[in-house]
Amino acid sequence: MDNVPASTGWAWVKQGIALFRRQPAELSTLFISYMFLMLALNLIPLIGAMLPLLLVPVFAMSFMQACVQVEQGQRVYPSLLLTGFRSPAFRALLLLGTLYLLAAVLAVAASQLVDGGVFWNVMNGKMKLDAPEVRESAMPLGMLFSAAVYTPAAMAFWFAAPLIAWKDMSLAKAVFYSFFTVKKAGKAFLVYALAWFFLGIILPTIASAILALIGSQMLGLFVLMPLSIVLTVVMYCSFYATYTEFFGRPYAPPEAPPA
Repeated sequence: MDNVPASTGWAWVKQGIALFRRQPAELSTLFISYMFLMLALNLIPLIGAMLPLLLVPVFAMSFMQACVQVEQGQRVYPSLLLTGFRSPAFRALLLLGTLYLLAAVLAVAASQLVDGGVFWNVMNGKMKLDAPEVRESAMPLGMLFSAAVYTPAAMAFWFAAPLIAWKDMSLAKAVFYSFFTVKKAGKAFLVYALAWFFLGIILPTIASAILALIGSQMLGLFVLMPLSIVLTVVMYCSFYATYTEFFGRPYAPPEAPPA
């Protein structure tokens, strides 16, 4: 694999935007259906809170397949949410989801070394976010520390699901290839992460501050909610762009007509 320039990170974002623009309503509907399904899963006693994270790799393939269909000019429907469940690699994807869950728990637990367990207690529901102990704690540092701890796992998981589902790789091999692919293209992924930090956090924060000055909560709801949905779907589309950069498309592109 050749090294890719740092500017490729921004190119992935633009490719994600271009994909989204081809079927914005259909892709947004797919995401909204996914969110409603996640809310339903949370209602399941005992394991409901864990299922959304456990099933991340399974549902990730729904959005990856949606991107494939957009590229091929096929319509995207909410039924694509079942893509991962129908895949022969379902069990491996579920095992990958278990690793997601374990890595996330370990990363949050590690924050106790920095903030004395505040972030951990907020995440497991033992402490409310607006509690005085939270406001006076070092929880922001704990969150940053958790993110740093989770970063190697994120690198290992980044391409793992499509490599398992589309390349028939074993779980161990997919995690290995994913980690070292991201590591070698580190500069491009850094630009990619910074771009999404601005688009996904800074931009909505600025929009929220402007709407707060206007003083209309209803207007904020009508602006920020669609903005959040669009940005999240575009991010999923850009994830597909990162995959095709290194591993190619999971289908043969149509041949150009003879001149």
